[in-house]
Amino acid sequence: MAVYTPVSADDLAAFLAGYDVGAAVSFKGIAEGVENSNFLLETTRGRFILTLYEKRVDAGDLPWFLALMGHLAAKGLPVPGPVTDARGEVLQALNGRPACLIEFLPGVSVSEATPEAAREVGAALGQMHRALADFTAPRPNALGPASWPPLAARCDGRLGEIDAALPDAVARGLAAAAEWPADLPQSTIHADLFPDNVLMLDGRVTGLIDFYFACTDARAYDVAVTHAAWCFSADGRQFFPERAAGLMRCYLAEVDLTAAERAALPRLAAGAALRFTLTRAFDWLNTPADALVTRKDPMAFARRLTWYLAATPEMMGG
Repeated sequence: MAVYTPVSADDLAAFLAGYDVGAAVSFKGIAEGVENSNFLLETTRGRFILTLYEKRVDAGDLPWFLALMGHLAAKGLPVPGPVTDARGEVLQALNGRPACLIEFLPGVSVSEATPEAAREVGAALGQMHRALADFTAPRPNALGPASWPPLAARCDGRLGEIDAALPDAVARGLAAAAEWPADLPQSTIHADLFPDNVLMLDGRVTGLIDFYFACTDARAYDVAVTHAAWCFSADGRQFFPERAAGLMRCYLAEVDLTAAERAALPRLAAGAALRFTLTRAFDWLNTPADALVTRKDPMAFARRLTWYLAATPEMMGG
């Protein structure tokens, strides 16, 4: 279970005393997620998520993340808004960790994307980008192209221990990223819109969650990340053109990408695949075998990287 900081019944009661949400009825840890401690809370007045932010999340960034989520929720997007306490505050402290109570949204994450789900996600991403047009507070992308060569270097020449093909794939990805597309329209972006960060119910998107990699970057890079996350088999061995076509068609119905953005999509998607290959590889090499967190296979995105390096804009499905 991905709960790193326990919360006792007494801790919870003291925490809830500052809110007007009623008394706790049930409270349990949520296994999903590796960044924070999350709990599903049901009170006499509703359901909420209690999040304790662990050390991998910079506490100084939390007001920005919470403001972003509140902005999108206020615009009517299916984003869980932070709950304010009796003093109008959203960020608290609990058991030595920054903590926040967040609205609960119904739905479940899909285990395997479908063309129908990809269409819904494309539309939701476009709607989110439109809603973010007036959210102008900047936050740099700490995992952007400048971070990739140092991250590769931190793997200490051990990429071949994961797979013999991985060092060459990373080298080609880094070479392509050295010619990163410039002067593309910028926006606040989610930067991590994977299937496990989208809730669906009856075929519709009911929740966009986990904004803790959100940042300011190229709008089309967010499209590229989402494309990489939704348009391949989980192991990255198979590309699904129908998913890609639906995702891009429904996104473009909401946001009209420029010609430069469309032309840049394969390079941006190769960068997205490289970013996840490298972070997964670093974790794979540095996570103890007995750790509670399950390592994710870097080759699933190295295979995507290889595909994108050979792709044309037309192959992206838009």
